[in-house]
Amino acid sequence: MKQLILALVCAVGLAGCSSEYIISTTSGDMIATDSKPKLDEDTGMYVFEDDEGREQAIPVSSVKQIMER
Repeated sequence: MKQLILALVCAVGLAGCSSEYIISTTSGDMIATDSKPKLDEDTGMYVFEDDEGREQAIPVSSVKQIMER
């Protein structure tokens, strides 16, 4: 029983550490990300890791809203 409780506490703790974000674009697309998009001021683009683990970038002018899931 103690092992089950410990496993549940660990699972809840790990779930709280990861945050997913949704990028809403001006064209109406919704992009799911595994990490918070970071603004690269040199290029004027948001850089993020998509839900498949690939690094992506999107221009600031194409982003309508970034929401935490």
